[in-house]
Order: sequence, then C-alpha cells, then structure tokens
Amino acid sequence: MKIAVDAMGGDKAPAEIIKGAVLAAEKYSCEIILVGDEEKIRGEFDEKNLPITIRHAQEVVEMGEHPADAVRNKKDSSIVVATKLVRDGECDAVLSAGSTGAAVAAAQLILRRIHGIGRAAIATPIPTPRGTTLLLDSGASVDSRPEHLIQSGIMGSLYAEHVLKIKNPSVALLNIGEEETKGNEQAKETYNLLKNLPTINFAGNAEGRDIPTGKFDVVICDGFVGNVVLKFGEGLALTIMKLLTEELTANGGIKLLGRELLDATFKNMYKRLDVSENGGAPLLGVDGCCVISHGSSDARAICSGIGVACNYVDSKILERIKNAL
Repeated sequence: MKIAVDAMGGDKAPAEIIKGAVLAAEKYSCEIILVGDEEKIRGEFDEKNLPITIRHAQEVVEMGEHPADAVRNKKDSSIVVATKLVRDGECDAVLSAGSTGAAVAAAQLILRRIHGIGRAAIATPIPTPRGTTLLLDSGASVDSRPEHLIQSGIMGSLYAEHVLKIKNPSVALLNIGEEETKGNEQAKETYNLLKNLPTINFAGNAEGRDIPTGKFDVVICDGFVGNVVLKFGEGLALTIMKLLTEELTANGGIKLLGRELLDATFKNMYKRLDVSENGGAPLLGVDGCCVISHGSSDARAICSGIGVACNYVDSKILERIKNAL
C-alpha cells in the first residue's frame, strides 16, 4: 500500500507532516510518498531505512486562495501532484492537512465523483461515551439536495459498518426536532425518502444534542450545518476543559482530590477528545481514497490520519459504495 502525503499542507508543515510520516512508516505496513518542495523536505527529513520517498512539487495552495481556481491553475502544487498519484495508480490514497477546500476540489476534479454521487461528503468521526458517531457532511458541500443527503446516508452507513466495525449502524437526519414533521422543506423531503429506503437502518431525526451523546451511529446533514456543528463542538470541548481546570485550581480541588488523580483523569479525557486520536476524515463519494486532516495537525495526528487511509483501503470501502449505489 502506498500513501501520498501533502507535505506542504497544514499550519505546521512541513516539519510535523514529515515527523508524522516517519511515525506512520514505522507503525503501519505502507509506503509513503512525501509530496512537496524537495529541498525543504530534505531539510527536515533525517533519512532512515524507511519506506519513504519524495516527489517534488514546487507550488503550494495557500489557505486564502479560491480552492477550485488554485487547483486548476497550480498544476504543480503539492495537493494536485499528490492527488494525481492516486488517479494514476501510483498510490492508493492521498492525505492532506492543508486547505480543506483545495483537497476537496482536487479530489473532485482529478479523481472525479463515483457514478451516482452528486456531492462528496467529509465523514468526521466524533468521540462519544458510547464510542463514535460519524457526522457527514462536515464541510465538503454547503448546498445539498435531499438526494445528496440520501447518498451520504448510504455511504456513511457502509463506512460505519466496514471501517468503524459498527454492526447495523443507526442512521439519523440532523434536524430541529425528533418529529417527522419538523424542519425545513429539505429536511422533510429527505426524511420521507430515508424512511422508505430499505438498505440502511434509518432511526429518524437527530437533534444537535444527540451527536455528542452517541445516540446514533451516523448523523447526516449538509456541509454548511455540519461544519458549524463540528467547529462549535471543538470549541465547546476546549472551553469546558479550561473552565473545569480554572474552577479546580481556584477552589482547591487539585489539593483536595490529589494532583496525580486529576492529572490522570484529565489526560484520559483529553485523549478521548483529542482530534489527534482520529487524525483524519475520509472524503466519501470520490473515486479514490482522500483523507483530510485538521489544519493544526501535529505528527501524531498525521500518523493517525495515515492509519485512517490504510483502514479505508484495507476495508475496500470504495468498492462497497460503488456496489451499493
């Protein structure tokens, strides 16, 4: 298995991206191709006896650029070159922590969408007390019609079953209430289509509070709503941790409960909430494996994201989605 890694994408590129690739090469059974400015990569890369090679790309898509225009105009950018390696069969997957828009645009323009898919969807795993809830779309497409949400439900159900290993995953539609009659026209039409779809385990409407509790295995929505939910959740988790730390410090809780106990508790909580534990979200619906990592990803997150790509390929989820459609 070969994974193309956009070495120039991300807030901490290329140093942390390269460190993550080295960790992954030692942990997983895969070869890695680092794509980007060869001189800069070699400046950070202490070559070891590892299955890592470099593919030069002299351009970089910056965060402020229009994604589709940048992909079309910067033919020698790291994300474009890395995605073409998958299209041409040299690699099995591509991973990038750079501009999400550019990664999505490159995948859709170069790999193309699967026949029968109108919109690709980013499937983000969210940790819950019960395990994992898969939220999609979390930002690939901001305008979705009911048929696109149906496609997300099918793809999300298959991914949850075969990659996350959830038996008969429950699928819910994100809405403003549990009742079938709630929501806008898009939600009501989608609900009517989903309840008559025999190929997935549709469990009804999900409210926003149901996502972090793990009430459902898969929650579907359009990319605008999904991205807002995802970023709100990230900010809320960090705020709760900060407020809890401040309260314990101010009221003598650390002394009362014991620093060792609190340190262990916070460490375990942080690990469960840490995006580095998942490392990346697959872009479902394109004809190839594309994994999108958080822009602030460190080496551990990149390593984990490469693991997500390996699991995607191993599970043959692409073929399963094609067959289901």
